[in-house]
Amino acid sequence: MTTKMLSLYSTTMTEKMPYLSTINPHFSIISLKKKSFPVTGSRNLFTTTAHASRFEVDHQISRSQGHEEESLLLMRSVLGSMERVYLKRNPTAKAILDLVKSVDDADHICYDHLAFRTFGVKGHGIESMASFFLDYGYKQQEELKFPAKKLKALWFSPPSGLPHEDAATGSGVNGPLPRIFISELLVDQLSPQAQVSSSSDGWESEYAAWTLVNGYALNHVTISTHRLKTHLTNIRALNQFLQENGFNLNSEGGVLKVSPDGLLLQSSTVADSIPFKFSDGFTESVPCSYIEFAERLVLPQYKNLLKEEVKEFHRRDGFEVGNADKIFESTSKEQLTRRTG
Repeated sequence: MTTKMLSLYSTTMTEKMPYLSTINPHFSIISLKKKSFPVTGSRNLFTTTAHASRFEVDHQISRSQGHEEESLLLMRSVLGSMERVYLKRNPTAKAILDLVKSVDDADHICYDHLAFRTFGVKGHGIESMASFFLDYGYKQQEELKFPAKKLKALWFSPPSGLPHEDAATGSGVNGPLPRIFISELLVDQLSPQAQVSSSSDGWESEYAAWTLVNGYALNHVTISTHRLKTHLTNIRALNQFLQENGFNLNSEGGVLKVSPDGLLLQSSTVADSIPFKFSDGFTESVPCSYIEFAERLVLPQYKNLLKEEVKEFHRRDGFEVGNADKIFESTSKEQLTRRTG
């Protein structure tokens, strides 16, 4: 990525969409400091704008057992800041969460995973997000590759020894800690023209355009449907329920995306949109974020367990390239055009 593109990536959202999440001063024991760009104000913990660069976590919390609870509170505070900005910018996600809570258990809507997008250049790629989660005990898992989209991704499992599975009874980021899914655009595989373009028509990658506009904002949160309490625990029933209530779902490859083993079922909405003015002066409607749904079925070796005996580790874990490839399309122009057509 050229200096011009780095500059554009670093300043566009500062000028156009200066959304920042902040942390309560009570939790100021941790600071996230940018290496390349200054943070304005001492209370800014985590930027969700496109001037995001490599974050460096200043750890001043002991890893001893006595500080695990405080560490967990800090983690949830950061995730809560991200979630608040996400819900403010994406009315469809908020409306769906409110709707599901109105018919299900409002105190126990769990997130399967949170997803982020990055540019694959030093200081701006997967590692720029992953370092924060790794420092809090998340574990790196498999890499997924998407050659046609010029993308790769890594997912991270929640820390062990903390109540991130069935012990946590809260909702959203205050429930079981979610998996983290971070993808990266392989910038060096783009054409030279795309690598330097800042105009509205110069992108060969819709992923690149989304990341330029939205930066480190949450790309999506994912409701864990099998943790719901009503008939909506079945993702097919949830999809039908949402469509009956007027929500548009990503139709790429069919509304329901199913892994080859049949154990991971996913669907998602089409992203919300906002107006964005490009450097060539042209203003265009561009996608924000969306909300996803995932049902993880019980692994064959545990099929004889009673329903009340089934825990999260008895279910299919991980991600599937075929599913994720189609979920990415939730921010595509084709899906957004279908939504407004």
